[in-house]
Amino acid sequence: MVALRFISRKLRFQGNVAAVAIAVSFFVMIVAVAVSAGFRHTLRAGVAAMTGDIRIAPYTSGGADPVPMHAQLPSLPLLEQLDGVQSITPAVVRAGIVKNGDLVHGVVVKGVPEGPSDNPLSVSIPYRLAEITGLGIGDKLAIYFVGEKVRVRQFCISALHRDILEADDNLLVYARLEDMQRLNGWSSDQVSSLDVRLGRAFRSRKQVQDVSALMGHILLNSTDEEEQSLYVSSSIKAYPQVFDWLDLLDFNVLIILLLMTVVAGFNMVSGLLIMLLRNVSLIGTLKTMGMEDREVGRLFLRIGARAAFKGMLAGNALAILFCLIQGSTHLIPLDPANYFVSWVPVHVNLPWILLADALAFLAILALLWLPTLLVARIDPAATVKAE
Repeated sequence: MVALRFISRKLRFQGNVAAVAIAVSFFVMIVAVAVSAGFRHTLRAGVAAMTGDIRIAPYTSGGADPVPMHAQLPSLPLLEQLDGVQSITPAVVRAGIVKNGDLVHGVVVKGVPEGPSDNPLSVSIPYRLAEITGLGIGDKLAIYFVGEKVRVRQFCISALHRDILEADDNLLVYARLEDMQRLNGWSSDQVSSLDVRLGRAFRSRKQVQDVSALMGHILLNSTDEEEQSLYVSSSIKAYPQVFDWLDLLDFNVLIILLLMTVVAGFNMVSGLLIMLLRNVSLIGTLKTMGMEDREVGRLFLRIGARAAFKGMLAGNALAILFCLIQGSTHLIPLDPANYFVSWVPVHVNLPWILLADALAFLAILALLWLPTLLVARIDPAATVKAE
């Protein structure tokens, strides 16, 4: 073991191109994992902020005016104690029409307890709506609410926010809960829905569906026949295109990981083969001195593994540096019409990065073992005679 370590330190891996390929491959793999985690984290958090991961709402009869429900449900304490439930927030949601001069545009107005401002009739509008209307902070915004009677409110824009799903047909305006309750003629205990937000670790497709089903079961068993009928819906049903797109992204990342691992592995194999061919005489000498084929193979495997490890560290360092720069500056933009967000989101998920590193490194070691099998076919007598 000491001899192997001493000799491996004296020999250098003669494959600079292969070492660079290792670093580039790991850079691509880590960036792919970080971008996938970034999209998953950003989009799920954005959907949760807009509609909650789960929504509890009353059945509607199809009328023009919204139907209220009581915010203080008898089963609310049971729902709040479920695993993964982070918060349950009352909300009043109503469709509206924005009118600014000749411009008319549809929006969804959501009243929340922690409104954009303490001032009455203050709203926060998405940047996209500000671009469409040409309005900004401090301007007045007239919103028409259509029902059995047309109601109009003159709001004051107190803030702008970045809407994750900032499509032109799905612009969300935040208002104060009290203002929306007053608009509908409701009491302080009447809301249009309860938005349930889950912890980050409970936002996978299966977990959201499981918690949603459990909440529906609790509501069904705790509601009397005379009480108002409620239903439970999940963000997966409200925005299936987002979750389907995330599943497709995860599949693409898996393909990238496999391809980069294969590319890095075969580059290392070619580099190790070159090194074996250049050191045939050394291999013959070691074998004549009594070193077994397996030990000679382990010697060159150690050299290749050390070079692969250095390339992995370099690729990881560059990838993390890139993620830090992109996460703080949003340097690389995206088209939100195709990617839901206007920049490339990154999220450094250390456990997933370490797992990708470990699996890729083990796969590369398995590939590196193949060229070491040629050691057994080298005849020490022939090599020594040739020398």
